[in-house]
Amino acid sequence: MGVLFAILAVVLIVGSALILLRNAKSTKVPDSVRPKPYEDDETNNW
Repeated sequence: MGVLFAILAVVLIVGSALILLRNAKSTKVPDSVRPKPYEDDETNNW
């Protein structure tokens, strides 16, 4: 019974790792996107 739970745990861990890896590869920001510069970056009004 313990072996079944161990196999199930390994399958779930490997499966979730593969899903996270696939999602990380598919959502890349294009090279044409640049960060917007902040105009009021050095203000102390907070």
